[in-house]
Amino acid sequence: MQHDANHLRYRQLIAAAQAARPLRVAVVHPCDPVSIEAAVEAAGMGLIEPILVGPRAKIVAAATTAGMDIAPFRLEDAPHSHAAADRAVALVLAGEAEALMKGSLHTDELMSAVVASTGGLRTARRVSHCFVMDVPGHDEPLIITDAAINIAPDLAAKADIVQNAIDLAHALRFPEVRVAILSAMETVNPKVPSTIEAAALCKMADRGQITGALIDGPLALDNAVNLGAAALKHIVSPVAGRANVLVVPDLEAGNMLAKSLSFLAGADAAGIVLGARVPIILTSRADSRLTRLASCAVACLIAEARRKTAAIPA
Repeated sequence: MQHDANHLRYRQLIAAAQAARPLRVAVVHPCDPVSIEAAVEAAGMGLIEPILVGPRAKIVAAATTAGMDIAPFRLEDAPHSHAAADRAVALVLAGEAEALMKGSLHTDELMSAVVASTGGLRTARRVSHCFVMDVPGHDEPLIITDAAINIAPDLAAKADIVQNAIDLAHALRFPEVRVAILSAMETVNPKVPSTIEAAALCKMADRGQITGALIDGPLALDNAVNLGAAALKHIVSPVAGRANVLVVPDLEAGNMLAKSLSFLAGADAAGIVLGARVPIILTSRADSRLTRLASCAVACLIAEARRKTAAIPA
């Protein structure tokens, strides 16, 4: 698919990330040429310092096929994909890696190691996924959550999903974070549970249980991102028509929304998992080169924001 030629939003993210120090990333099971290419190219642009974790012979073979020199990079031998995920998590726990990056293994294999009750990377926050989307014709990056991890999150999980997305938006240096809690309509309807949860999330924000953003909902997609549609419905809100974070009711809705933008509107979707001890870069085999680099850049900016927060005295 031919995407927007300029990709201005992604290029800005990558430039900002290049100004930070490279991120030490455990690349989990990079046993195909695409995974190796992504890691080596991100390293070449100064975004990451990869640690290649997986079966040595398969990684070397993939690098040979891709024509990539992996001699400069640390290689941690692990016999198979599950072991590679476990070893990568152990590197994080030992302070040797600051992020994880998915290679040629299934997402659930990687996430099983991340969320393991013993030896995993859980925090008090629910783990969730965000797409940072570069949509042609849209003036700024658009965050969509959650479209890959939480299938049918309850209200408590959604509060964490919203806060994770807000924290991401701040790490990406959004001047103002405007969160729309999406449903099929903009009015509260007891027959549509997502509208009730949207109203509850807004009240949680009013009470300081969710912080750092303007939040409104329920909002339908049109009146979340289009000022004209919001005006037609007489919605008076600093978010309506101007949202830059879209929180979907469930994974199915999020997946359909993100893929519709990708395949019908020519958008690119950089993927990141939040809520664990470190950012987790999720890429797809269908991702473009620039999307993979943007995913690495997003992780770099998250890590940089966390370092700055940690440096501020309490």
